Amino acid sequence: MTAATSVMDIGMLGAGEVAQAIAGHAVSHGHQVTLSNRRGPRSIAPVVDRLGPLARGGTPAEAARAPIVLLAVPWTSLDQAVASAAVEDWDGRIVIDATNHFAALTPRPVAADLGEVTGSEHVASLLPGARVVKAFNTLYGRYIAAAPRQPAGRQLLFVAGDDREANDTVAALADEFGFAPVVLDGLRDGGRLMQLGGPLSGLHALRQPSGSPPIPTTQS
Repeated sequence: MTAATSVMDIGMLGAGEVAQAIAGHAVSHGHQVTLSNRRGPRSIAPVVDRLGPLARGGTPAEAARAPIVLLAVPWTSLDQAVASAAVEDWDGRIVIDATNHFAALTPRPVAADLGEVTGSEHVASLLPGARVVKAFNTLYGRYIAAAPRQPAGRQLLFVAGDDREANDTVAALADEFGFAPVVLDGLRDGGRLMQLGGPLSGLHALRQPSGSPPIPTTQS
C-alpha cells in the first residue's frame, strides 16, 4: 500500500467523536480539515483550537466543497446533513461514509429498515455524482482516536466502494494514518459485511507485521 503523500483538503460533515478522531490523524500528517455541524462554527471552536492551525470550523456547505468529504453524523441527522451541504452535483468528489444506520439508540439500538439496500447505497443515492467509500464505521470512536500502530500490529480498517480509484485514495490515506486497510468489494457486498449486523461491524483486530492471523482487541 502506498501512503498518501500530497497535502489533502478534507471536509467533515459532523464534528463528533469519529470526525474529531479522523481530523486528529489528518492534521498530524499535514492535511487540512474543515469541521462542521448543524450548530455552526462557533460551537466547535474549542475542537478546532485543540487540533491546531491546520483545522478550521466552517458551515456544512463549506466543508462539502473539499475534494474529500467525511460523512460522520448520526443516521437520524443524515437528511439534514445532506440538505445543509447544499450540493446538487458532487462532481466526482470522494465521500467517506462513516455512518451506521441506527434508527434509534434508546431505549435499545434499532437498525433502520432499508430493505435490500445497504446503508452506503442509500447514502450514495442522496449524493448524486459522489464517489462514496464506506470506511471507519466498523470501529468504535476510541479505537479510531488511538494510535493505529501498536507493538502487536496495526488496527485493521475495512474499506468498500464502487470506484476503485476512490477506494485506493481512502485506503492510502488510512495507511498513512497508520491503519492496516483492507479493501473489500463494492457498496452492496462489501458494505453489507461492514454495516450493522454484518460480520465486520464492531470488529476490532490488529494485523501483525509477520502476516499472522489478526489479533482481536477488546471491545469493552
